[in-house]
Amino acid sequence: MSAPATRPERPAGYWERIDRIVAKAPPLTDAQRARIRVIFHQTAPRKEAA
Repeated sequence: MSAPATRPERPAGYWERIDRIVAKAPPLTDAQRARIRVIFHQTAPRKEAA
């Protein structure tokens, strides 16, 4: 069995850049939150069918 792959190091400022992008994004609407919640709570057979 092979060793698990390791992730490469992140470039300098990676998480700071992510934080800036997230801060600029508009908040999710209630409808968007509901859709995301449904996707994550689907049963396995529905995910496979999609």
